[in-house]
Amino acid sequence: MASRSAIINVMARAAEKAARGLVRDFGEVEHLQVSRKGPADFVSTADTRAEQTLRAELQKARPDFGFLMEETGESVGKDASHRWIVDPLDGTTNFLHGLPFWAISIALEREGEIVAGVVYEPLRDELFWAEKGAGAWNNHQRLRVSGRRKLDEAVIATGLPFKGKGGHPEHAAQLQAMMAETAGIRRFGSAALDLAYVAAGRFDGYWESHVQRWDVAAGILMVTEAGGFVTEIGGGRNPHGGDSVLAANSHLHLMIAKVLRASTANRKTQAEG
Repeated sequence: MASRSAIINVMARAAEKAARGLVRDFGEVEHLQVSRKGPADFVSTADTRAEQTLRAELQKARPDFGFLMEETGESVGKDASHRWIVDPLDGTTNFLHGLPFWAISIALEREGEIVAGVVYEPLRDELFWAEKGAGAWNNHQRLRVSGRRKLDEAVIATGLPFKGKGGHPEHAAQLQAMMAETAGIRRFGSAALDLAYVAAGRFDGYWESHVQRWDVAAGILMVTEAGGFVTEIGGGRNPHGGDSVLAANSHLHLMIAKVLRASTANRKTQAEG
């Protein structure tokens, strides 16, 4: 059984406190006041309140750390080498539609490197956490990525662009190519949980374009600490700061990357023709 460090305990307590309000609001989801933030991108009063709770709890424990938060953006702390990267409600659309697949994601960045992460799924009371060099865990159970080596036996998660977001033709081509090679594709609507589930071996892999740093920062660390491999789809080694994420075990990662890149090349050839 793993012994959680002081910093993981700080993150876990903050997530659990914010979760109490989210669970209450989820039970009353039809009564939430929702404001329009952008094309097909909604923010609820629950989302805002959870972010305020997380900021207050994390700031109380580490007052000098900075923040990068989904709703309120970036703020530099006195300690410029540390910042919290926070998504108070990853899976907002699921939440607002009463779908029970959403989570709180918190990562700690030290001098540009993610060193600790928590993804908390309140409805199942699953606290996924990882710390650099200490492995990845679900509550007290050690996580390992899937051991599958055949793509036609693998279930792969992805994210799909919605109205107002670009990349529909590109992703449609990727999706078509991946469906032909795998045992199944899943789109659950929370990048943080998709990555946590890859770390847990529930999904064999995951890819998505146009992701935000707060969506994936904690989950990427979990996959790597669980023995997985994470890059950008095109092969770049900076998925935290890039525009896409591809995560799987080392065997499937190469196969998935090959299929995705071939689909992109084929689409460009067809478009030019």
